[in-house]
Order: sequence, then C-alpha cells, then structure tokens
Amino acid sequence: MLTPTKSIFLKQAVICLTLVFSIEEVKAQVNSFELDSSKFKQELLPALDTIYKDDQSYRMELGKLVKLKAQPSQIDSVRNIIVKKDSINLLKVNEILKQYGWLGPQDVGMNGSQGIFLVIQHADLATQKRYLPLIRQAEKDGKTLSSNLAILEDRMAMREGRKQIYGSQGFKDKVTGKSYIYPVMDVDNLDQRRKAMGLPPMSTYVANWNLEEYKNNLPEIESIVKQQNIK
Repeated sequence: MLTPTKSIFLKQAVICLTLVFSIEEVKAQVNSFELDSSKFKQELLPALDTIYKDDQSYRMELGKLVKLKAQPSQIDSVRNIIVKKDSINLLKVNEILKQYGWLGPQDVGMNGSQGIFLVIQHADLATQKRYLPLIRQAEKDGKTLSSNLAILEDRMAMREGRKQIYGSQGFKDKVTGKSYIYPVMDVDNLDQRRKAMGLPPMSTYVANWNLEEYKNNLPEIESIVKQQNIK
C-alpha cells in the first residue's frame, strides 16, 4: 500500500547495549522504545529475522517491477511468491504468539517485533480480527508502535467496507489506474488523529495532498469503491 515502512536494523552485541528507536518527530502515544539487546529472546531472533526479510524483500521487488512496468508474468511470479511466503510466515507467527504472547521490540528487537506485526497486517481479515485485541493491548502496554495499530485498523475498515480513520490506505481505480486515498471519516480532523498515532501529516504522506480537493472528490471516490468493490 501507500504507507511506507520504516525500520532500523539492530546488531546483537555481546555486551549490554541500550538503543532508542524513534520513527517520527511528532510525539505519539507509542513511538519509541528503549532496547537492551541482552534481554532479547535469542532463540527467536533467527526465525523472526527471516520472517521480516521474507515479508519485506519480495514486496520491495514487486514494487520495483510495477514501477518499471515489467512483464505481467514477472509481476505475477513475485506475487505468487509473496502469497506462499505469507502463508508460511503466518503459520510461524501463530505458533510464536501461541507460545509467547505478543513480543515487543523490548523482547525481540525492532525488526523481530515488526516482522510479527507485518505478517498480521498482510494476513486475511479473520486473522486480523483475531489479533486486533492483542495488538491494541500491546499498544497500550508500549510494546508496539501506535502507527501499527492505526494502519491495521484502517486496513480492516477498508476490508469491511467502512471508512478508514487515519487515511493510511489507498487504492487504484481498476479502469483508469489513478490512485486515491480510500474514503476517510471526519476528514477535517484527519491530521489530528494521525498525529496522535505517530503518523505524519497527509501533506507529507501523499504528494500534492489537498484537503478541500479530497473532500470535493469524496463522493466520486466512494462511487468508485462501491462500483469496483474495492477492499
């Protein structure tokens, strides 16, 4: 989707090392963590590192192919790999969460925790519904980014045909190929809600964002969503 993924790679150290991670200058409910690598669950790190890389690397490759307007067969091949990797990763994450519960950056490092979240973010709606309470609690406990919760709630709203809250989800018109931000509730207060969850303003997130233009186009956008069954 349109939402960019920002991450930091943490090197495991023999000595105790405290690191601070922050993704936004805007103060959010949860946007930073104090990480002590000596307290990480070392037995999980290799598997979670693989999960994170599998989730992101093939999606980055897909994005490059789409941008370069590669052959449909090339694009479909990578998409098929993503589907297979997502299925395998979800099985792994299900087992990990069943045994350990939610694992924050304090437990497995930033990439490890983000890997778990991303697998859920890219899973089916039923899986997202099942884990939403766990992620909400993790956000309250300071064990996942507020922005994670925001984009998950937006993704679920989109899939359920509801207006999104934080404006993180976009789509392309299947006929014209034009990109749109999926319908948003209470657009006038959108940036305030985004700020509260550690998300950047829409003017930073979307090129040439114009609030009034979006509001004027919203009926047309809603019509496209309905006609093309965008989810």
